[in-house]
Amino acid sequence: MSKLTKQEEIWVGQFGRAYTDRDSTNDQELEAGYKSRWGSTRKEMNEQFLSEIDRSARILEVGTNLGNQLLLLQSMGFENLYGIEIQSYAVEMAKYRTKDINILWGSALDIPFKDGYFDLVFTSGVLIHIHTDDVTQAMKEIYRCSNRYVWGLEYYADQLTKFEDYRGQQDLLWKENFSKRYLDLFPDLTLIKEEYSHYPDSENMDTMYLLSKA
Repeated sequence: MSKLTKQEEIWVGQFGRAYTDRDSTNDQELEAGYKSRWGSTRKEMNEQFLSEIDRSARILEVGTNLGNQLLLLQSMGFENLYGIEIQSYAVEMAKYRTKDINILWGSALDIPFKDGYFDLVFTSGVLIHIHTDDVTQAMKEIYRCSNRYVWGLEYYADQLTKFEDYRGQQDLLWKENFSKRYLDLFPDLTLIKEEYSHYPDSENMDTMYLLSKA
């Protein structure tokens, strides 16, 4: 792998470890947080997008952190789950917390799997932390590794918007129309479904989208 980007260096260091330590490992608390904020649990949101996906599909999460989303997918019956994460501490924690889920160290900019290895590749709050100059490369890697679906949940904005400060760090958070960026990059992708969720306590908005290769 090539030299880490500035953002990757931050995530592999103490800042990234502290982020992992803050992340909740209580499934009920996580689901209650989704329900309180958006009126639906994450499981309910997932079912809206993944109901037609075979439970034997091979799925990769890019940026697993503690593996919360993979554990949720496993509870929904998905059997062939993989994850990559650039923070080594988070990898070890995720491996400890999960069973029968394949989690390894890896970068979104250089995913260590062959072309088309997965039926579905997804991110959850990860593209927003990749510099706008590098996020196209991450999308290319996600697209390359998927033989069918690309799925995501990310901050949304009509136009590229930079957060000047994220927990004391600069150049670490952007929001934009990520589904449109995928569609602009890859003409054979089709938008299957997209929904927006407004934060009740701020102007921020999330988007969940599902894209499919023709």
